[in-house]
Amino acid sequence: MNSITDTPESNYDMLTITEATLIQKNLREQLNLKPLQSPIRTIAGADISLSLYSETVYAGMVILSFPDLQPVAYSLVKSSTTFPYVPGFLAFREIPSLLKVYEQIPVKPDVIMFDGNGIIHTRRMGIASHFGVLTDSVTMGCAKKKLTGQYEDPGENRGEYSLLTDKGETIGYVLRSKNNVKPVFISPGHNMSLDDSLNIAMKCINKYRLPEPTRKAHEFVNLFRTGELKEGYHEIGSLQLF
Repeated sequence: MNSITDTPESNYDMLTITEATLIQKNLREQLNLKPLQSPIRTIAGADISLSLYSETVYAGMVILSFPDLQPVAYSLVKSSTTFPYVPGFLAFREIPSLLKVYEQIPVKPDVIMFDGNGIIHTRRMGIASHFGVLTDSVTMGCAKKKLTGQYEDPGENRGEYSLLTDKGETIGYVLRSKNNVKPVFISPGHNMSLDDSLNIAMKCINKYRLPEPTRKAHEFVNLFRTGELKEGYHEIGSLQLF
């Protein structure tokens, strides 16, 4: 009989929270937070649209050129989940759909930025870390809310940041991405360092609170949800519609 930690992602809906915790602990042992090894030419933003008590998941990734951050392609999937909404375990609701999104992309992006956490997580296994270990991809998290840890507020100006720590360990950054707005929470997911995650986030902030990759992913997923974009993988090419 297979170990719980070998559970296929398609069976996540069948897990108990105890079993999901064991999977997170196993994945953590495979986490790699060493510095990036290759230059970045493309970066994807990943996001999902999922109501609190709904089983329908709208998932997507938008691939942008880097560092000029122009959308070049996107991948969208409509799926479902019955895994319960439990803070610290949201990856089990979202990852099966995002894996389908990722599988549709013929040329994988160099980095994936998730609307969610990397190692800013009680077991250092937020969605960006979880997905990164499963796929051995380069990932990072950009969350709108703090899941765990302590920090002092950064300065009010765009680009200012402070450290986020948990039990004396630095696990991410609190980044002011726009003047006088709430900060975002940046952390590495897998196959990059803490410094890498901050440097990439800095290059992705524009005039909005959300960095451009996750902002675009959020935009495209909502257009998909309202029927304005179709499911599947699509290249944008030179025609910039968004």
